[in-house]
Amino acid sequence: MTDDNSAENLFSSLGRRLTPPRITAMMKAALETPDLLSLAAGFTDTATLPREEIREAVETLLDGTAPPECLQYGSNAGRPLLRSLLSDRVAAQDGSPGALDAEAAFVTNGSQQALSLALQTLCDPGDLVLVERPTYFVFLELARGLGMRIRSLPTRPDGNIDLDALDRTLASLTSEDRRRLKAVYLVSYFANPSSGSFPESAKTALGDVLERHGIRPALIEDAAYRDLYFETPFPSRSILTLPELERFPRLYAGTCTKPFATGLKVGFALCPDETWRNRMLSLKGQQDFGTAHFNQAILETVLLNGRYDTYLDALRRHYRNKKNTLLEVLEGEGLESLGWHWENPGGGLYLWLCGPEGLRTGQDSPFQRDALENGVLYVPGELCYGDDAPGNRVRLSFGVLPPELLREAGRRFARTARRSAGDKTS
Repeated sequence: MTDDNSAENLFSSLGRRLTPPRITAMMKAALETPDLLSLAAGFTDTATLPREEIREAVETLLDGTAPPECLQYGSNAGRPLLRSLLSDRVAAQDGSPGALDAEAAFVTNGSQQALSLALQTLCDPGDLVLVERPTYFVFLELARGLGMRIRSLPTRPDGNIDLDALDRTLASLTSEDRRRLKAVYLVSYFANPSSGSFPESAKTALGDVLERHGIRPALIEDAAYRDLYFETPFPSRSILTLPELERFPRLYAGTCTKPFATGLKVGFALCPDETWRNRMLSLKGQQDFGTAHFNQAILETVLLNGRYDTYLDALRRHYRNKKNTLLEVLEGEGLESLGWHWENPGGGLYLWLCGPEGLRTGQDSPFQRDALENGVLYVPGELCYGDDAPGNRVRLSFGVLPPELLREAGRRFARTARRSAGDKTS
């Protein structure tokens, strides 16, 4: 007999699928366990947050010379001037000043909301989404929570897409899967978790392969870390200004949180497809009818007065130094001699480590339990794969900890690695 008051009947199919996001558990552990040093959650550095820049902006906005319209409700799509500034910024990064229409832009509650709106308006449960190997694990949780199937793009050993293998994969799709392939998700610049970037030639080649098979899914480009290069920006235009991709529905998701102030939670999207954009805005209007207006006004002010970019220049140097600090510890502690390897990233907030063959670093593995006993937290790399996850990957974030604690966290991680290799004296 069915109990009509059971959870099975109370909740929708979406409600029954939902599980607590892994990132929230990691953030909670990092904030609530004083002795635990977190190399996991991708927090930015609290000590460098732009207190003075924001104080000046708030004083400008509330100096009494004009009505405080920034404290009133704003529009669903966002402040028009801010949208214009952000679209012009992306066009300039693409080397195409003036090429992007501000009407295509809308402001969101962080870039995560833009990704959520995109998937909810594109996909039904059971639809297919292609992702990189590895990819942003919070996106994977979002897509799976909405009932989507995930398939990884075939990848070469150097991390780029294996186009021949992709060609075979697409050719093998059933007619139903071809119809239900709704989106391709790319984290194109200094990606989370790998800190790798997606070359312009790979974007156009991907479009060519899809076109050859008569498939035109939406292309979603996550550019959350585009501004966080250490010395030079990655030389690749976005999907918005590549003429070879104009026939695809496209969405570019950016943010002002990682490069400026995470607590403001202001992201943005650019979507040239008017029908898709309007559907996302309709859904956004049902959820919040506009991202926090005052926070938008702060970002608009610091973009206009130049304080945003002055701050960002210093932040890039700061994160480059922190990346080097963590690398020096891992190298000095001899991880490479234990079979670990990694790339030296040119931007982002992460080191992406590959452990020795056969090592398991996943959730509740002996390695993870030992790391927690040693007082250090990391992201298991297995979370970052849509399918067929290798077991020996680790993401380390150098964003939040100050240098002295970053060194100690690196030493604790190295101690864990040595113990896993059998050196019980470490």
